[in-house]
Amino acid sequence: MEAESWSLPGNMLIWDRTQSVGHDEVLVPFALDELLCRQTGAGGMPIVHLWRHPCAFVMGLRDSRLPHAAEAKRWLEAQGCSVAVRNSGGSAVPLDSGVVNISLVLPKAQGQIDFRQDFETMYRLIKEALRTLSPDVEKGEITGSYCPGDYDLSIGGRKFCGIAQRRQAHAIVVQAFVVVRGDGDGKAALVREFYRIAAAGAAAGSFPEVEERSMASLEELIGLADEQRFVSSVKQTVRAHKLPAAVQDGPLQLPEERQIAETVAILKARYGIG
Repeated sequence: MEAESWSLPGNMLIWDRTQSVGHDEVLVPFALDELLCRQTGAGGMPIVHLWRHPCAFVMGLRDSRLPHAAEAKRWLEAQGCSVAVRNSGGSAVPLDSGVVNISLVLPKAQGQIDFRQDFETMYRLIKEALRTLSPDVEKGEITGSYCPGDYDLSIGGRKFCGIAQRRQAHAIVVQAFVVVRGDGDGKAALVREFYRIAAAGAAAGSFPEVEERSMASLEELIGLADEQRFVSSVKQTVRAHKLPAAVQDGPLQLPEERQIAETVAILKARYGIG
């Protein structure tokens, strides 16, 4: 039986950007995570960063090395998607305004090497945020889903959330995409077509085999069609699980535009394709 007790730092801040769904490059929120993680690692406040994007496709590092990844990128961009390669784990994920992205930026305990504890915290957060709507959130890899992993979150055998992690020397970012609204099969079909183009000629097993009926939105699974209702529940859950603070919450130190632009440029240079 899984332990139900879990907690978050008492001085954790919440930065909700989900109501500002602009057409910035999708690398902007990843650059923000990188900068916030650096700040937390240097003694700054831990933070929950919530965001959405109207139309994006985020590849994993392995995806970017597929034989025709550049061609697939151009195909996606022709459809209006902002396309990028992320520096955390996992594989390709499509984003739109129905997907809520959650980043937990946490200090890394000295000697901490077990990533599962941080994945477990994200799982607990999302499971509890949905508790009043569904008691049936499960974790474990869903065969045929996109971005598959041990911490796929699902209801009734269909995945609605994936979790990845980015580790720095003194802090970590645990990132989750949560498909709240929309057509899960449609998103899976987009990823499947991406791999059809990008992986032509690639060895079997070098990319995920995305299948129909593996993905679904919370709207399809439990009738939750309101992203802001989910976001509000996440924020309430964060506040409920904060430990008593030894240090009072301070103001959120936002990265400067110059820092964001520089970090986006670095990520493009390091991980960009085509």
